[in-house]
Amino acid sequence: MSKYAQPTRRPAVVTGASSGIGAATALALAASGFPVALGARRTDRCEEVAAQIRAAGGEAVAHALDLTDDSSVEAFAARVSADLGDVEVVISNAGAVAPGTIHEVDTDRFARELDLNVVGAHRLVRAFVPGMVERRRGDLVFVSSDVAARARPFMSSYAAGKWGLEGLAHAMQMELEGTGVRASIVRPGPTWSEMGTDWDDAEAAFVLNQWVRFGLARHPHFLKPAALADAITTVVSAPRGVHLSLIEVNPEAPLDDRGDVTR
Repeated sequence: MSKYAQPTRRPAVVTGASSGIGAATALALAASGFPVALGARRTDRCEEVAAQIRAAGGEAVAHALDLTDDSSVEAFAARVSADLGDVEVVISNAGAVAPGTIHEVDTDRFARELDLNVVGAHRLVRAFVPGMVERRRGDLVFVSSDVAARARPFMSSYAAGKWGLEGLAHAMQMELEGTGVRASIVRPGPTWSEMGTDWDDAEAAFVLNQWVRFGLARHPHFLKPAALADAITTVVSAPRGVHLSLIEVNPEAPLDDRGDVTR
């Protein structure tokens, strides 16, 4: 195989794959021919998605994964490699968000959230990227958030975590230059998912109203997870020599009564 060619079989890992963007990404990658390993704490939900992929003729496995636990990440990586072979693609998607005013949030909670959203991504990097560098090819995609472009208030550590995640990704892009391994960022705008569905209704209403107050909610439309899955699939399907380093995906505004897009 030419050093400039991608292999025909490219096993992919998707974290946070039990719902939302992660589940949609696993389905989209499988539909494009990638063998997929789904990882999350809710293994029953991951297995449902994996079964759907297999029923459609794709190749998929599901294993437990807790990105806050070193041993869980190591065991997941070993199982995936045994099932699918060398991993070519890693989608770092797992994360959590909870409401909270920064100066009022308990420091232990703040640290736990950062552990998942930032340190967890690094655990994933340590598990898979050295092998990619050794093979001189691979794709790593960090699923970020539009809060990394403009912070949203009253979301506890979420803005700090996504800014930190993108800092990690940008540094890796420079460190990996010339290795054949591509680190990319996909930055979603507001997206329908299960994140935030466990919030207290009054807290959720307060946070949304504050977004409006600061001009962070220009219209009510949200993306479907499949839109992000399509973007991620496009990133990792780019031919070698092409690096889609940052893609922002935002919901389009609704049409006004003239048929024009409102702004």
